[in-house]
Amino acid sequence: MSMKDKIKNFFLLEEDDEDYYEQSQQKQEQQQQQRQQRVVSQPVQQAAVSQPTVKKVSNKERRNVATEHTNTPNLVSITQKSSKVVLAEPRVYAEAQDIAEHLKSKRAVVVNLQRIDKEQGIRIIDFMSGTICALGGDIKRIGTDIFLCTPDNVEVDGNISEYYYED
Repeated sequence: MSMKDKIKNFFLLEEDDEDYYEQSQQKQEQQQQQRQQRVVSQPVQQAAVSQPTVKKVSNKERRNVATEHTNTPNLVSITQKSSKVVLAEPRVYAEAQDIAEHLKSKRAVVVNLQRIDKEQGIRIIDFMSGTICALGGDIKRIGTDIFLCTPDNVEVDGNISEYYYED
């Protein structure tokens, strides 16, 4: 046997290769058909063969069927968590960190600064502005010393007209 024949045999380069490839393709097709048959469950196959019947189902059975389907990995829940609005009335500057934590947790916060010094209120608003800027949210004045701070998942529409009463 020549060196060329040995290489052909090693790499299966002879004419028998066509038969080999045809056989391997047939095996792959058979495996694919077997996989498809495994995917189709037995009750579904029977339903396709038998006549459709109407069955009265109780609410309890519906709940059982619903809980069975929730365990399958192909289902995606589209329910949303309920949103919360937090009311905050800080009395010291240190409470601004708590307000920022609520914003980071995607909660809107109404901040009432009526019971704090004017200077500390300005510092809190500066801190909140920085936090909101980092989170991509929004801050709006909704009253005298009352602000609405919202994260990026909350949209605020409309404006509150500003009337200032001088005492």
